[in-house]
Amino acid sequence: ITSAGSTNALILLDEIDKLASDYKGDPASALLEVLDAEQNNTFVDHYIDFPFDLSDIFFVTTANNIEYIPAPLLDRMDVIELPGYTREDKFQIAKRHLVKKQMEKHGLTASNFKIDDTVINDLIDYYTREAGVRRLERTIASLCRKAAKKIAEGETKVKVTSKNLTEFLGKHKYSAESILPESEIGIINGLAWTAVGGEIMQMEVLSVEGTGKIELTGSLGDVMKESASAAVTWVRANAARYGIDPDFYKNRDIHIHATEAAVPKDGPSAGVTMTTALVSALAGIPIKNTVAMTGEVTIRGRVLPIGGLNEKTMAAYRAGVKTVIIPKKNEPDLEEIDPKVRENLEFVTVDRVEEVLEVALVHLKKVEDKTDVPMPYGRKTSQPAKARP
Repeated sequence: ITSAGSTNALILLDEIDKLASDYKGDPASALLEVLDAEQNNTFVDHYIDFPFDLSDIFFVTTANNIEYIPAPLLDRMDVIELPGYTREDKFQIAKRHLVKKQMEKHGLTASNFKIDDTVINDLIDYYTREAGVRRLERTIASLCRKAAKKIAEGETKVKVTSKNLTEFLGKHKYSAESILPESEIGIINGLAWTAVGGEIMQMEVLSVEGTGKIELTGSLGDVMKESASAAVTWVRANAARYGIDPDFYKNRDIHIHATEAAVPKDGPSAGVTMTTALVSALAGIPIKNTVAMTGEVTIRGRVLPIGGLNEKTMAAYRAGVKTVIIPKKNEPDLEEIDPKVRENLEFVTVDRVEEVLEVALVHLKKVEDKTDVPMPYGRKTSQPAKARP
């Protein structure tokens, strides 16, 4: 405050989630009095032992992970969440600002150095994977340094393209996400949110002869394991409607696997993905390879809303998906999705798992027998089940 020369200042506390307490004291407890607008007008600094009015100070804090902020301290804050940049955001930032900044820094001009737009996308997809653009800027700076060296050695102009990019930066550090070339049984495109954006998460389900064991692999968290249990229960209750042996849970073993097994995964939004893959594997019906989905599922077959839709749909667009299935209650979130993504993807909103299966499966088997067929919410009918179009 002395440095600012004003008692009506803005004070930034950067990365407040890094606070740590030990036997010497707890900074978070001291900040309670500082940040609480109800009591900081009579704040007393024990170092100078003098009361001071902090009520006119505007405090702004930053954090990478809100979970690490002590609950009493978080209760005194108004939280504004800023999601990571999407692929399109990074492209525009790099094209408009980062490339020009680094060219000027390295003494390059438009007449002797050029980076194609496709190169910027390649840098984002194959050489950097982050929420922000720091690594992207460092990678662009590396290109500029190597171009400046070539020009100093006698070349008159350097142009970086997708074809010669590996000459500057070496082989790709990350692989591109892509969908399967053909529709297959038991393999489905799920959508996942990560701290560095959305990703396609392929889920595989295989059914083999056994005694009813269910195995889950792929570094799944507790919430995803519960989603798998809910999916199995729903399929058991509705097995006959889709031509599945009602006793599959007794004589078949089911293995559910999420690809990229080294990466920990958790969250409820893979519920519809697991349910659809289970029906596909048990009924022998392929899943459309151009369809991706996200949504929490209940044991009654309801599809509940999820978060991170903007990042997930960007990942679907990047991987070549054509149709994305989302919960009906997430429909208002479509307004926040990048216009380019909205133009190229077909969005199907659903309330129930049955609607998901109609869209995702290549075809649905018609049940001809007149046995009791379990219906949603436990009702039964003795009429033959009709195939959905």
